[in-house]
Amino acid sequence: MENLLDYMLLFRLQPGTPQPKPQQLTAIHEQWSKFIGAIASQARLVSTNRLSFEGNIINKDLSISNGSNITNNETLSGNMVIKASSLIEATEMAKECPVLAMGGSVEVRAILPMQP
Repeated sequence: MENLLDYMLLFRLQPGTPQPKPQQLTAIHEQWSKFIGAIASQARLVSTNRLSFEGNIINKDLSISNGSNITNNETLSGNMVIKASSLIEATEMAKECPVLAMGGSVEVRAILPMQP
């Protein structure tokens, strides 16, 4: 059996991206279902989550800012943990992500186990 490692796909979108129309929303949901389903059918899906754009940031001085972190005019909108044999394979899998068609980006990162 192939030795698979965990990789996290981080989905980013521009804040204030216009809400899709109802018929577009249906198509977007179908694209996400197909993308997630294809990975799950290979037993390579560990977890996936959407994130709200509302939140708080705790700064190093313990002050709290409302909102989410925006870098390069994008903010984190969700994530997925998958199993893949390499960073190259995980990246190839991420190329099918619907967030790309929505104008967003996907960052692929290996997950390293925490040492006690």
